[in-house]
Amino acid sequence: QVQLVESGGGLVQAGGSLRLSCAASGRTAGWYKMGWFRQAPGKDREFVASTVWSGPNTNYADSVKGRFTISRDNGKNTVYLQMNSLKPEDTAVYYCAVGPLGSIWNYWGQGTQVTVSS
Repeated sequence: QVQLVESGGGLVQAGGSLRLSCAASGRTAGWYKMGWFRQAPGKDREFVASTVWSGPNTNYADSVKGRFTISRDNGKNTVYLQMNSLKPEDTAVYYCAVGPLGSIWNYWGQGTQVTVSS
């Protein structure tokens, strides 16, 4: 069994910053990547950012590139999402996920609400 525990969501004014954390526990075999997704009201879940356990590769959605930074702490099995210059359109429930190499995301966190006011 795998558990993903998120923290750091909240309410912030436009232009502000938040840092989300996601601590993973359980079977680590096959945990090649960790990432963040978000879902706004009335919209489908969308990709935000991802990283791999080993190596420098990161990926970002165009909408957040230059503002958000994904990082990891392998010793803590934790992934972070530093969100700067937040915009109202960033308002969403943010989910962390882990998965193997490829397009599959096996496990998901419970989601944490991020609300950006104007």
